[in-house]
Amino acid sequence: MNQLISVIGAGTMGNGIAHVFAQNGFKVNLVDVNEAQLQKALQTITKNLERQVVKGHLNEEKKQVTLSNITIHNILVDGVKEASLVVEAATENTDLKLKIFKQIDDAAPKNCILATNTSSISITKIASATNRPSQVIGMHFMNPVPVMKLVEIINGYATSKEVTETVVQLSKQLGKTPCVVNDYPGFIANRILMPMINEAVYSLYERVAGVEEIDTVMKLGMAHPMGPLQLADFIGLDVCLSILQVLVDGFGNPKYAPCPLLINMVMAGKLGVKSGEGFYKYQAGSKDLVVSDRFIG
Repeated sequence: MNQLISVIGAGTMGNGIAHVFAQNGFKVNLVDVNEAQLQKALQTITKNLERQVVKGHLNEEKKQVTLSNITIHNILVDGVKEASLVVEAATENTDLKLKIFKQIDDAAPKNCILATNTSSISITKIASATNRPSQVIGMHFMNPVPVMKLVEIINGYATSKEVTETVVQLSKQLGKTPCVVNDYPGFIANRILMPMINEAVYSLYERVAGVEEIDTVMKLGMAHPMGPLQLADFIGLDVCLSILQVLVDGFGNPKYAPCPLLINMVMAGKLGVKSGEGFYKYQAGSKDLVVSDRFIG
């Protein structure tokens, strides 16, 4: 395949995916309808590259080459019309993704592979919006994309072996470790992770322990790099809630039902890092973890 990759969505995941492809020699079209979001994404990528330079992981020349590999577009048709691979990284909303995939399918070359970075939505359902279901696949990167090594690759019902093999090899070219799984609710990463996070929220809700105590047990006792409540804040509590609802709908099993506390926090706009408060409070420039006043006392 040629080397042009289109990334749809210039948010946290989209700019990270564009970054790693560009840094590994691919030409990248970063596509978003919001021009301000595209400019913000370029600033974020530049800042992250500069951090790599300071740490000695990258030289100045490679930084400039990486940036020159990225072209921004605010019209989807222009951004995908010559792509060999499109990676959609838009908001985790089923209707939005179906709409985007129909547009991509109409505009992208016939041999183009269409990938989605969804963390839980059915690949088979997304593929049904296209006329090329054998060329649709999940390519679930982890946040922060430039740092995390895993790519969870999800085969839809009709995904061809050739497409899977191509995406596996592409992931390796990015320095990532691909893990191939099948298309069932939550795949593997979130089918295991989200019930753990939900149980941690229930433990807080039922006053079994406090925020710091729950996270400390999991960090020191289970060797997790961060506790489940801090991780939920990092992912976004709205995203956690959405994935749990996908699990409930997909399996019809009440064991995946989201904790009422999680539902209330999302309704109140306490979404974690992105809103400045979740289980912890977050201030720009501060690395100290401060438990939300809501959970003190």
